[in-house]
Amino acid sequence: MLPRRILPYFFALSASLAGTAWAAPAAVATPPAIAFFQHAAIHRVALSPDARYLAVRAGAPDRKDYLAVIDLATNKPTVVAAFDDADIDDFEWVNGTRLVFDLTEKNTGQGDVRHGPGLYAVDRDGQHFAQLADRYFDSASRHELIGKVPMQPWNTFLIRQRPRKDDMIYVSRPIWDAGDEHLYTDLVRLNTRTGHAQTIPRPGPVTSWLLDHEGEPRLATAVKDGRMTIYYRDPADQDKWRTLAQFAAYTASEGAFSPVSFGPDGTLYVAAHNGHDTEALYAYDLKAGKLAAEPLLVTRGYDFTGSLVKSRTKLLGALITTDARSNEWFDPGMKALQDKLDKLLPATVNLIDVPADDSPWVLIRSYSDAIPMRYTLYNTATDQFNDIGSSRPAIDPKRMGRQQMVRYKARDGLEIPALLTLPRGANKNLPMVVLVHGGPWVHGAVWGWDPDSQFLASRGYAVLEPDYRGSTGYGFRHYQAGWKQWGRAMQDDVADGTRWAIAQGYADPKRICIAGASYGGYATLMGLVNDPDLYKCGVDWVGVTDINLMYTGAWSRESDLTDQWKAYGMPELIGDRVKDAAQLKATSPIEQAARITQPVLLAYGGVDRRVPLYHGQKFYDAVTKTNRNVEWIEYPEEGHGWHLPKNSVDFWTRVEAFLDKNIGPGGGR
Repeated sequence: MLPRRILPYFFALSASLAGTAWAAPAAVATPPAIAFFQHAAIHRVALSPDARYLAVRAGAPDRKDYLAVIDLATNKPTVVAAFDDADIDDFEWVNGTRLVFDLTEKNTGQGDVRHGPGLYAVDRDGQHFAQLADRYFDSASRHELIGKVPMQPWNTFLIRQRPRKDDMIYVSRPIWDAGDEHLYTDLVRLNTRTGHAQTIPRPGPVTSWLLDHEGEPRLATAVKDGRMTIYYRDPADQDKWRTLAQFAAYTASEGAFSPVSFGPDGTLYVAAHNGHDTEALYAYDLKAGKLAAEPLLVTRGYDFTGSLVKSRTKLLGALITTDARSNEWFDPGMKALQDKLDKLLPATVNLIDVPADDSPWVLIRSYSDAIPMRYTLYNTATDQFNDIGSSRPAIDPKRMGRQQMVRYKARDGLEIPALLTLPRGANKNLPMVVLVHGGPWVHGAVWGWDPDSQFLASRGYAVLEPDYRGSTGYGFRHYQAGWKQWGRAMQDDVADGTRWAIAQGYADPKRICIAGASYGGYATLMGLVNDPDLYKCGVDWVGVTDINLMYTGAWSRESDLTDQWKAYGMPELIGDRVKDAAQLKATSPIEQAARITQPVLLAYGGVDRRVPLYHGQKFYDAVTKTNRNVEWIEYPEEGHGWHLPKNSVDFWTRVEAFLDKNIGPGGGR
């Protein structure tokens, strides 16, 4: 391996903008909370289509995030966009010359946001800057023009797309009714230099769009009356959409599939069960309307979850999620490159991003359980590395916990995957936090550095994260086993995992706390109800406290759950308010609050629209009638989770004190 060429100008630029160079602080026994919960130093990195330039969104704790472009021939960076009152958020290469981006306010709470994301375009040298979409919610303020063309309204959003040869992009425009119900999403073709726009005709109440290999809209998905319809537009007849498939939107049915992407030759690839328990990646015959006879990729024991990796001319492989995120290559040359890089960078999982056009440069995103994402460029012709930097330079991997994927049997025999994180240098008879993921219909436990679990491990706590039944990614049987099992079998899976950790000697049975957010907060409260001898305390943030309240919202702030989901999804997957009334009462933390005697820490956001503040307040009022050992935290400006680092630090510092008081102190410091 040749010596690394660091990007000296880029780091000098970062130091100049931040007022200090990016450098990890001197080693300390316990890393400070801010090291875990500060916004990432490098948020996103993307090669230009020809890989001659690298775009980086970066920032510093006391500076707004900016967008820089680095000329890889000279390593010279140019800041092409920076704002005094906002941070660069997402960005895309429009083509080899031009970029498009939007804005956020990373240090503004959700309740204090006064602007939309806007939309802007700029050349890679910082020239020909143009504002394409307004940031003001009041459409009457759209007075600024590009020439004589008015800007797009605030509800214009950037979508992920491959670079093109021209200056056009597609943007999405969600439309809501007066009651804030999402009606449909328009797709708009937008010229990033002139501002001229054209709305694509919709085949129905479309909620999502898929662009093809040429960057043109080819699939549209609509949900109505509990049914999902996938429409297809033939390239030969751009004005006509036809129904490609239709099936139940929220429960799997015969012939169901999920579009993944179009290949470089126009082939559609989808994820489908096709009679099997787990989903695989298939080519889909658009003319015949059926799957290929054999799958292209099977991730055994897991549903195919991921995206395609491709150049303009060739399908190279896929980025997949199993126990961890990794590449699976179809192309022999990419397989050989992966093997070579894994030998050169043996301490990490190394994900490879390729540019759209042929080039010797590739982008490597490296991570491990103890190492946050790190970005590196590699030149396959010269064997040279350009080290871009770490997303979290203040984290010392030597002080992080180590993770392992484990599996245990639930009481009915179902195998439950889980992620176990242990403090560095300790693995037996530890105080433990059972961290329950939200969703609940997501793939929760994925190996890799995570701020929540690593913060707890740095304080001496073991962390167990079960992918209880109902979690996705492990096949239909595992998913369906969780239907209507809130507070029941889903809850038992978490308890069985806790007992497994005790039996294996990892956890001290007298020092175990359960914790989680959203559904995880619900599971925390029901864990204290169902298994009072197992859990000594509970930490619930933004947690559901009553299933019926999810249907009705709250007095001052309505839930953001859609009417479609409430009418067709929730009755089947969670419980029907009429048919399952007794079950919903028995599994309501509010109704069962008197049974909770353990210490509880509750935290809610004042502008949460998924679990409105009233839900938490109502539970607090119920539980404190019989339990005085309840702590309440309210962040008025936060929504469904903590956006501001100051609130994350405050919350987890309080969690640390709460745990140390009830099951600690941690033994790994």
